[in-house]
Amino acid sequence: MNLVPRAGALMPLSILLVYVLTLLPLPGALLYAKPFWLGLFIIWLSLERPRNGRIGFAFCLGLGADLLLGTWFGEHAFRLVVMAFIVGRFRARLRFFPLWQQTLAVGALLLNDRIVVLMLRSFDAPVSTDALYWLPASTGMLLWPVLVVALDDLRQRMRVRSG
Repeated sequence: MNLVPRAGALMPLSILLVYVLTLLPLPGALLYAKPFWLGLFIIWLSLERPRNGRIGFAFCLGLGADLLLGTWFGEHAFRLVVMAFIVGRFRARLRFFPLWQQTLAVGALLLNDRIVVLMLRSFDAPVSTDALYWLPASTGMLLWPVLVVALDDLRQRMRVRSG
């Protein structure tokens, strides 16, 4: 039995998985460490599959997240568009960084996302943060190498299967 999905079903399954990971409840203190799965997905798509990781796709994925999570309509869309734009702009450099440098760049992108969230939420009311507010960026940065290796392995299996 082959567990690798067909190429045509891979993108919808990936989107579903990212939404499930985003909605997944975590217990207690782990809730503060939950990475921005949508952001990691858009970064990876923008680096590896630039046709699929465009700004319009990021916008639609973000609107879906806004509907699922009940946040301001457009908040996640704006965040993902900013992320897709930055990665698209520097794709030629980021793609060929060694994994450790790429991990640091992803950490910087995720920190930038936290700043964008602060900016967006400060339009409504004054926002104060503590040290735990920045933890999802660190968690996402630490998960990046694992995700890249796993997704590259999946892509290799897809090539072998289709080739």
